[in-house]
Amino acid sequence: MAHKTVAQLGSAQIHIETGKLAKQADGAVTVQLGETIVMVAAVAATKAKPGQEFFPLTVDYKEKAAAAGKFPGGYFKREGRPTEKEILTCRLTDRPIRPLFPKGWYNEVQVQSVLLSADGENDPDILSIIGASAALTVSDIPWDGPLGAVRIGRVGGEFIANPTHVQMLDSDLDLIYVGNTKDVVMFEGAATEITEADFVKALEFGQASCQPIIAAQVELGKLAGKPKRQITLNVVPDDVLKEAKNLSGDRMVPALLIPGKLAREGAVKGIADEVGLKLVEKFGADKVTDFVLKDAFYYIQKEAVRGLVLNSKKRLDGRSFDAVRQITSEVGILPRAHGSAIFARGETQAVTLVTLGTGEDAQEFDSYTGGNTSKKFILHYNFPNYSVGETGRISGPGRREIGHGALAERSIESMIPLDTYPYAVRVTSEIMESNGSTSMASVCGGTLALMDAGVPMIRPVAGISVGICTEHGENDQITGYELLTDIIGWEDAFCDMDCKIAGTSKGITGFQLDLKLRGLPLKIMVEAIEKARVARLFILDEMAKTISAPRTELSKYAPRIVQIRINPEKIGALIGPGGKNIKKIVEESGCEINIEDDGTVNIYSVSEDGMRIARAAVEGMTAEAEIGKIYRGKVVSIKEFGAFVEFIPGKDGLCHISELANFRVKATEDIVKMGDEIWVKCLGIDDKGRVKLSRRAAMEERDKEMAAKV
Repeated sequence: MAHKTVAQLGSAQIHIETGKLAKQADGAVTVQLGETIVMVAAVAATKAKPGQEFFPLTVDYKEKAAAAGKFPGGYFKREGRPTEKEILTCRLTDRPIRPLFPKGWYNEVQVQSVLLSADGENDPDILSIIGASAALTVSDIPWDGPLGAVRIGRVGGEFIANPTHVQMLDSDLDLIYVGNTKDVVMFEGAATEITEADFVKALEFGQASCQPIIAAQVELGKLAGKPKRQITLNVVPDDVLKEAKNLSGDRMVPALLIPGKLAREGAVKGIADEVGLKLVEKFGADKVTDFVLKDAFYYIQKEAVRGLVLNSKKRLDGRSFDAVRQITSEVGILPRAHGSAIFARGETQAVTLVTLGTGEDAQEFDSYTGGNTSKKFILHYNFPNYSVGETGRISGPGRREIGHGALAERSIESMIPLDTYPYAVRVTSEIMESNGSTSMASVCGGTLALMDAGVPMIRPVAGISVGICTEHGENDQITGYELLTDIIGWEDAFCDMDCKIAGTSKGITGFQLDLKLRGLPLKIMVEAIEKARVARLFILDEMAKTISAPRTELSKYAPRIVQIRINPEKIGALIGPGGKNIKKIVEESGCEINIEDDGTVNIYSVSEDGMRIARAAVEGMTAEAEIGKIYRGKVVSIKEFGAFVEFIPGKDGLCHISELANFRVKATEDIVKMGDEIWVKCLGIDDKGRVKLSRRAAMEERDKEMAAKV
């Protein structure tokens, strides 16, 4: 039997329905906003796989071309590998639901979202998050939800819940907010230098907007929810854990305080290996499996790290809680790149490269859900194994790399005037060393490289990550906490938050929150936002010591650009039949030429001579006749009444026999022959566009100029 509930947000309604589709899944719903519909199904395995040592949650999201009434682009008329939009929606759906599964439960869970209908106005990514929450809520899968999710825009200073694509064109904020009944769970997005105070107001608006969505899911759970299944948690036996602590003794804390990531990790591993052998010797390999050892030392290490922070008020690398690690940076490090930089923050290091391209280099992509179908600014992030001193599979970018690159990209994008800047811009961030937020290092390094390339950034952008370590009382309430600025890897792994915020000296441009908690009160988040602001300003000051403004000169290897405005009616003549004219110019000049519908002609070249040749050709082909101007033309036709002269490429005019000389001419051929080059003056243009030329007037004017020089 189908059941449906409705969440009202302003004038819009979100419909959530279950019991109609995918009825063999543990939980399945459809979520509809406007005419955009997403189906989400959740299934959990009945038991864990033998030897399973982690929680295998897989979240997938697919967009079907048929949902928008389209065929897939390309040769194969079937959806292929995930697009970047699909990957980012997978991550958006995964991150808020993951912390709410029971710790120690290792049954495989799959959450799959499918776009069934796309109206081109309402983005389905929010519906995927809501659908995952609702499907898990009505299922028998153990999960501590539900959650509400909403996109927040701001137009004319007013916040809007779930704005359409048209409304987002005028919005200076794109905030995806996920919350429970009282706390923030996740956020992500970008803004155009929104102030911290306004950002907090946006979070408050998002929290309030989530409540009707949560209420609709609670109601749906009462109508159609299944009883939650009984589960068995994988825990370390008490006697093994107690003995592991005894054998570790008081050695763990000193090991954690050893300077340097690799030295610290080596010391802890040495203790774990030694104690592990003794545990196996005492309890046997059947009881002390690899999983038990791994989990036991994770617990011991986590307890030690948190104890240092909360009780001893110490960090692993000796810094104060609000200190940023040492910043070093360089620019112009690679001679052939159009812009380049190294940015290092402690043991996190990124090498960034900028490439300037033509209009043809902009990325084009299919969009079934509305919004942009191309972009001129791209940031690609690469995280090789050697950056953390490990080996591993070498393949293309994974979901993590796509997500980190997208965060850095949207943090910088609003500070590049893409509407007027004629170049396509690509930044690549190559992570050379990692111990702490590399996405924020990519923001800083990307900014330095862009300024080195001479890209006219409005203001520099920097970013930082803030963490938190919490202690809890009854009902899992937070009773104490410490905020940690510029967290390192183990502070991320063993503490509770990774809050990344990027921006300029004026405000916030990009943000992303991940929690290991079930939620965080907004009042604590406000403190974290302020910590990030102070740290960001410090980093911007350090970056300014290396380069404080965009260079005024481009790299000699970057393509130069000249923009010419022509009459749009001349575009056809410039292109020529079958592209003959434009191809000839490209071949002769070696330039790349892009023609826009409004008559803007962009000429790109790394050669000054090539640029001169192309510009002269374009201007010659598209020039308009000017009355009173003297031209050097070629005789293309001889008639009894005069000669037709091509005075502009592709444009000729009549020089009447009476205008050939300052005396009476009996025959046209007495003065000019076919192919002769002569000076002519434009006398006028009639209503039909016919041009009247005069050789006599041109000669008289040139004689006067010569006499004046003498």
